[in-house]
Amino acid sequence: MSQTAMSETYDFLFKFLVIGNAGTGKSCLLHQFIEKKFKDDSNHTIGVEFGSKIINVGGKYVKLQIWDTAGQERFRSVTRSYYRGAAGALLVYDITSRETYNALTNWLTDARMLASQSIVILLCGNKKDLDTDREVTFLEASRFAQENELMFLETSALTGENVEEAFVQCARKILNRIESGELDPERMGSGIQYGDAALRQLRSPRRTQAVSVQECGC
Repeated sequence: MSQTAMSETYDFLFKFLVIGNAGTGKSCLLHQFIEKKFKDDSNHTIGVEFGSKIINVGGKYVKLQIWDTAGQERFRSVTRSYYRGAAGALLVYDITSRETYNALTNWLTDARMLASQSIVILLCGNKKDLDTDREVTFLEASRFAQENELMFLETSALTGENVEEAFVQCARKILNRIESGELDPERMGSGIQYGDAALRQLRSPRRTQAVSVQECGC
């Protein structure tokens, strides 16, 4: 598929959040993911920033609509309104800052309360390139992720290490849940939409047929 065609067509659209304390590199992660380069002049996000990108996940084209939320307390009331109906999120802390790691529980509670209990979250330990200044060990964060049923990766917005993989892993898990029937794109507030009207038409007859056979009882 050509780049132009790919930019116009996709199978699914997922609403994504990037959440965590200020200074963890959330905007830099988003910029690295979309532009494939490091954002040198990054200031603290005021309110919310937005980006989108289409990725190929196991042969399905998924458009991610990504809301990068401000991490400062004074913007929390504004940013919380963007949580509603999010299908996935990167929960970001800075591996060189114990303070950003200690705040994770609050961010996680907000995401599950305001978005949905079934939101797919990947814990993202950013600034992996600053390993010598590390304050949070990989093992400790990995344990936190396991206890809270999160996926986990360490990333570097500077070098690009694991940045794309973080978004792809999250999207893949959402796709798996759609395929298993755990998530329904037709449900209001799921954070998922069919990207192509034709895809919905293809699926609808199948559903109708299944219902008819069930009701028939023959």
